[in-house]
Amino acid sequence: MKSDIQIAQEAEIKEIVGIAQKLGLKEDDLELYGKYKAKVKLDVFEKYSEKKDGKLVLVTAITPTPAGEGKTTTTVGLGQALNRIGKKAVIAIREPSLGPTMGIKGGAAGGGYAQVIPMEDINLHFTGDIHAIGIAHNLLAAAIDNHIKQGNELDIDPTQVTFKRAVDMNDRALRNTIVGLGGSKNGYPREDGFLITVASEIMAILCLANDLMELKKKLSKIVIGYNYAGESVTANDLKVAGAMTALLKDAIKPNLVQTLENTPAFIHGGPFANIAHGCNSVMATKLAMKLGDITVTEAGFGADLGAEKFYNIKSRFANLKADATVLVATIRALKMHGGVAKEELKTENLAALAQGIENLEKHIENMNKFGVPIVVAINRFPDDTEAELELVREKCEKLGVKVALSEVWAAGGAGGEELAQAVVELLENEESKFEYLYDQNSSIKTKIETIAAEIYGADGVDYSEQALQQIEKYKENGYAKIPVCMAKTQSSISDNPNLKGHPSGFKISVKSINLSAGAGFLVVMTGPVLTMPGLPKRPSAEEIDIDAQGKITGLF
Repeated sequence: MKSDIQIAQEAEIKEIVGIAQKLGLKEDDLELYGKYKAKVKLDVFEKYSEKKDGKLVLVTAITPTPAGEGKTTTTVGLGQALNRIGKKAVIAIREPSLGPTMGIKGGAAGGGYAQVIPMEDINLHFTGDIHAIGIAHNLLAAAIDNHIKQGNELDIDPTQVTFKRAVDMNDRALRNTIVGLGGSKNGYPREDGFLITVASEIMAILCLANDLMELKKKLSKIVIGYNYAGESVTANDLKVAGAMTALLKDAIKPNLVQTLENTPAFIHGGPFANIAHGCNSVMATKLAMKLGDITVTEAGFGADLGAEKFYNIKSRFANLKADATVLVATIRALKMHGGVAKEELKTENLAALAQGIENLEKHIENMNKFGVPIVVAINRFPDDTEAELELVREKCEKLGVKVALSEVWAAGGAGGEELAQAVVELLENEESKFEYLYDQNSSIKTKIETIAAEIYGADGVDYSEQALQQIEKYKENGYAKIPVCMAKTQSSISDNPNLKGHPSGFKISVKSINLSAGAGFLVVMTGPVLTMPGLPKRPSAEEIDIDAQGKITGLF
């Protein structure tokens, strides 16, 4: 089998103007970034404002394992397959961060014969959106220290600055830093640190804004810290929200590319799902729904993270109502949840699979709580046996859930027709009765404990003294009646990455709660979730190269 980049480089890519025309867009509706990438101008939203929305399909997955689940690959392949069977489908997914691309995770543009292209551009700088977010973030960070240096009229307490700096790279050395060293001419010395850009509140804001002016309004609300009286200080107080918005005037426009089979794909925004809400931009999703009959989108990591936040946060802010949920699972990953080591996954093991299926069953149970019809997609690998596949089918059928095989990695859209037909059957015959898991006006504790009990299956929540103090502070400052965004390990339904399958008999530990006032939610830290990852011993960057003709190799 060829590598992903080899497949992508051999694909018959079409000029993006032609791809746009499939959606009814004209060249004047685009801002071209070469022949194969484009941004869609903001006035297009007004042109299509009265058009009826198409159907919305969310792709999510079981709890991730090193064996891989193929969620993005399934999303891309499903979009291709829907077009193959005569539907006008559009894909809307996140754009990759350079940190994971150069680190251990690799690219985020699908895989095999279910990829978005131009693959190299998408996985590297793309249209510069993440860089723009990083510079807007660091403008605000610079304004904070400059304000303190220039007289500190706002009485900002340097020990209570909560807004860190950002860079789009995995760099553990930057997690904790000291700024302002070298004497008074360099500012006020204080502790600081860096986030990876996709963990920035500005990334979350851009992905939740419905238009440019809402983006500006949300940016102005960012709380950067507190003054000596304990009152919050915002980006608006520092008078830089307008400049930050100006830096993001192009980044807010959705990016249009295509798949290997020339299916239109919007790739826009990329907040982490274990830190932020893990979904592509509201604007890209809404535009896709106006231009296509079926929009296939995804949410990051497992359904306990990405899907929960898609439904409780993104759907709430964007007034979205999904029509179907696709829950991706692999035999390999389920066997790992049943205790099988990665090097033994090629051997049939029905006992371990039966145990690991409990993870899938829990995610099915969770997704049913949102009232959206479900189909389980088994992302098939060559070593899966018929007995293993049949066991998963039987378990799902007992739960009343449709199951379909997906072989899009090896066969592209043709390998996803069974899944596409199952999705269309759901859309045509079952009505979505979508509802939120909680009332955002309920107390902070109630929202946290509802997610802990209903989604994670926890027996309760243990709060640190710091978290309890923060809850009281947010209540006093008027931030109690907003959604909560749980920051949790992606490796387990619980907050302990070592607990696989369907854990029980545990409590969720809430260490601290951070305010994202601009994004409009509280980030609940349940453990050592890193907002700045590190590179592995042998990062993917060691394999990436380029020749004299500009051809890139080793990029996954």
